[in-house]
Amino acid sequence: MEKFVERTLLYDFYGELLTEHQQSIYEDVVLNDYSCTEVAEERGVSRQGVHDLIKRCDKILAEYEEKLHLVERFLKIRSKVMEIRDNPDASGKIKEISNEILEEL
Repeated sequence: MEKFVERTLLYDFYGELLTEHQQSIYEDVVLNDYSCTEVAEERGVSRQGVHDLIKRCDKILAEYEEKLHLVERFLKIRSKVMEIRDNPDASGKIKEISNEILEEL
């Protein structure tokens, strides 16, 4: 999975578990594509401090995923729903896939 997509999914699922300060800086650098230097100048902190915070947030978000697997489950369910959508004529297959989805939940 592309790193940007992975980061945004992790942030979508677990971002609320970061502090407001971490959320704000992470959003600026990762989601809004500001450089660490731009964010550092705007907030009056060092570029290295911003860089370290981003790395720490990436690690925190990855640790949540390792424990909870919410993104993994979401991707599996999405894949199965797309399979149903792309195969509307196979009613037996739809029942089988929907049972798999229910087991995931």
